[in-house]
Amino acid sequence: MSGLRLGCVIGPLLGAMWMLVLSTTVTVAMSFATGEVFRPSSLLSLVVGATLALIALARSADRLSLVVAVVALTAVSYVGLGPMVIGADVDNGTRAVGAALLAVSSGLSLWKILEGCPFGTLSRHEFEEAVIRFLTGFGFIVFTAAVLVPFYVMVMTSLKSQQALLANPLDFSIDFSRGWDLFRSYTELFRDFGFGGYLWTSFFVSVLTVVITLLFSVPGAYAVARLRFKGQAVFSRSILLIYMVPMIVLALPIYIAFSVTGLRNTLFGLILIYPVTTIPVALYMLQGYFRGLPVEVEEAGLMDGLSRLQVILKITLPLSLPAMVSVSLYVFMIAWNEFLLAFMLLDDPSKFTLTRGVAMLNSSEIPRQHLMAGAVIATIPIMVLFLGLERFMTKGLTAGSVKG
Repeated sequence: MSGLRLGCVIGPLLGAMWMLVLSTTVTVAMSFATGEVFRPSSLLSLVVGATLALIALARSADRLSLVVAVVALTAVSYVGLGPMVIGADVDNGTRAVGAALLAVSSGLSLWKILEGCPFGTLSRHEFEEAVIRFLTGFGFIVFTAAVLVPFYVMVMTSLKSQQALLANPLDFSIDFSRGWDLFRSYTELFRDFGFGGYLWTSFFVSVLTVVITLLFSVPGAYAVARLRFKGQAVFSRSILLIYMVPMIVLALPIYIAFSVTGLRNTLFGLILIYPVTTIPVALYMLQGYFRGLPVEVEEAGLMDGLSRLQVILKITLPLSLPAMVSVSLYVFMIAWNEFLLAFMLLDDPSKFTLTRGVAMLNSSEIPRQHLMAGAVIATIPIMVLFLGLERFMTKGLTAGSVKG
């Protein structure tokens, strides 16, 4: 088997596939960014990728060969003979940027993928390491594209004028000559559609959902983790049973019950139902963390005369800050992004949450750029919040996974 793992075979194979992936990625990125014609050449991508891989295998840690290969690839791509086909009407500056971007990214990444691989027979470790690097890079590109491309299209569309969208809906470049008029869709949303009120309503409902969820889930999770009572094991294992029932199945009973009781079309009804969907997952997350805390610390507090409630407030909760932050962030995101219940229970535009307000923009009478601007407004705050508190969320989610 080891005799079949020849670097002169595996290297060009990985290089050909990697160049095909990168040429597709770069051409799509350049097309979106400039609105010009860029497309990959499958055959030339395979040939150039295999050639670069052979150079990488024979380079003997010589960086000069990397520089020469990148410059040569930039030149052939610039004149249209490389992995990237560029439209004839693309200006020289844009053409040079696209060619250099493809050459530098493919050269550096391919050198890294094949680092340490000999031209001859590969060991099992060398073979697996090269394949893992290729799969890691491929997965990173696919995941990044799946996340960034829709977001980029959404943002660029929100910055378009109605005339530009009608002229070319697939042009996602930015016309900076418009100045502040680029943000016209956003100003009109706040001025004419009341998006300031939607933002405040979503924030208010989400914060109250977090508070109510923590008020119920903290003592419940602590009881499951620390106290001994009949049915504890059954309760602990059945916390997430509510998620086995799809929300769409519960939609009609909730609608009927809220209509009969007069809670439909009220924020109080929304605040009442949201914690029902978040308390189970908060209980599940917190009980795992509480179990991981050393019980000796709490027992010492009890021996010093503290009550069980004081132990929770003065010892357990301060030690559980990472878990509390992660649970709060997770619950806030659920409440902020919730759409089905808000769409079903709210009819008065003055009480709309942000997701309900964005859905209102999905109409043939409202320009498409306003819908995209509303989606950006709904996405940016939660994205900033998540990125700012991501380290707490990661720490809180993993802290209870190992006991001790």
